[in-house]
Amino acid sequence: MANRPDIYTRVTAKIIADLETGTPTWHKPWSTDHLAGRITRPLRHNGIAYRGLNIILLWAASVAQGYAHATWMTYRQALELGAQVRKGAKGELVVYADTFRKVETNDADQDREVAIPFMKGYTVFNVDQIEGLPEAFYVDPKPIPEATERDRQAEAFFAATAADIRHGGNRAYYAVEPDYVQMPPFECFETQEAYFATLGHEVTHWTRHSNRLDRRFGRKRWGDEGYAQEELVAELGAAFLAADLGLSLEPCAEHAAYIGHWLQGLKNDKRFIFQAAAHAQRAVDYLHELQPKSDGVAA
Repeated sequence: MANRPDIYTRVTAKIIADLETGTPTWHKPWSTDHLAGRITRPLRHNGIAYRGLNIILLWAASVAQGYAHATWMTYRQALELGAQVRKGAKGELVVYADTFRKVETNDADQDREVAIPFMKGYTVFNVDQIEGLPEAFYVDPKPIPEATERDRQAEAFFAATAADIRHGGNRAYYAVEPDYVQMPPFECFETQEAYFATLGHEVTHWTRHSNRLDRRFGRKRWGDEGYAQEELVAELGAAFLAADLGLSLEPCAEHAAYIGHWLQGLKNDKRFIFQAAAHAQRAVDYLHELQPKSDGVAA
């Protein structure tokens, strides 16, 4: 156990392995038959959705193992529900940030207490690996909305952000200084769903403005490392939003150009994906906070 890689290294290795195949981890759920129409955020045993990086980790596990259910729980939580994890079942790592407090002495020989952040992990099992749970855990929690209803919900969601969304041309992008989102006309997309998935990416960019979340990454020119970092945040934010709104997530050909940047970032900094996922979660939280209170999505 002494030589076991730390949490950052273990998680980063998983993401690198997927990127080196050319398929980002967060795109995989949308390309699998057994999850078709059922993609949502993974859920804890109490129905509360996982957030940030844990979404990606548990999506990846569901794809790899063929799990069709969204709910996960610890071994002890299964026992408390009168159930049993199947013998030999392999759990999945989820992570959370915590702090411990330490007393330090400064240059003036004064003691002060500081909070030291660190990452912890624990193991969870999918309900497909557990026998004897109450029947409700094995049933889909709610019916999948019809496509037209999903489109109406998505339209209302993006309208509630009050972002300046303009239409025209053949490119989708966010212009920072004039502060608007540019989208091709609806007719340029194969489906309304594809339109809204693309809009989710650009509106995630929109949250970076200095009047909102002020996300910078030291960008200096198009295509540099800071630019690639922001694209990763928007990619993850779009994936989280797609799950929340019941949309499909379609890979954008031009974003394949950033895979090399992302791989380099992951290999240089084992906290790279943790930071990107945290920024993406903050962006999605910000967009949900702009919604009418009665329409909020649990996060």
